[in-house]
Amino acid sequence: MIRILLLACLCLVPGVGFAQLVNIESKRMQTDSLRFALNGDFSLNHTNNDGKQVTQIDIALTTQLKSKDLRKLYFLIGNYRLIDSGAENLQNAWFLHGRFNYKFEGMQWLRFESFIQGQYNQLLVVEQRNLIGAGLRVKWMDRDRFTGYAGNSYLYEVEFSERAGTTNYNHRNSTYLTVSYATKSSKFSVANTVYYQPLYRELGDYRILEQFRLDVPLAEWFKVFTAYNYYFDSKTPLNTQEYTSNLNIGIGISL
Repeated sequence: MIRILLLACLCLVPGVGFAQLVNIESKRMQTDSLRFALNGDFSLNHTNNDGKQVTQIDIALTTQLKSKDLRKLYFLIGNYRLIDSGAENLQNAWFLHGRFNYKFEGMQWLRFESFIQGQYNQLLVVEQRNLIGAGLRVKWMDRDRFTGYAGNSYLYEVEFSERAGTTNYNHRNSTYLTVSYATKSSKFSVANTVYYQPLYRELGDYRILEQFRLDVPLAEWFKVFTAYNYYFDSKTPLNTQEYTSNLNIGIGISL
């Protein structure tokens, strides 16, 4: 009953996003032969300083569906972040990501991926970014408690900036490297991922995202987590550099 109530609360809120680059690796589910999975993260913070109130809400939903032969995987992420001071929204951001993953027969270490994504963040120079892309994913390390992945993809993106009054259509490369560790007793797991995304026509115009995440299961379906995110954009439509960082602590459920 508790799991059902928590899931219902999460499903009442749409969307996702922190910076304009989101760590998909931290959302992937290692479910082996399980065909359907659903994860939810939720965190809430409310502060009252002499009547000045600030409320922060972070919600993330992730679902995964595999085909009967377990070679095709469909993956959907939705995140939403709101920071409200009462008088105004200090931050309002959402993110949606859909992905298809295909495992090649006889090559368990190699996968083809295609994806589509939309995101919005009112605080950044590029408020909204929509993209579509495809590429390859390689499992370069597979040990008892360590796992490593690397990937490379082509992206076609459309960036809207109300502040700069521009709409840019870009061809961009995306490369990532991730390493994760889980204890033998499953008391905790950690993962670190780095993304690098330069423009093909101008390599000096790039974005970087790094995330470190710690998950501590308290029950088979319930966990607490801590995640640190860093995002850097070397060249915005205003010809400036931009970065954001945040530390997030919350709870999650798995069904």
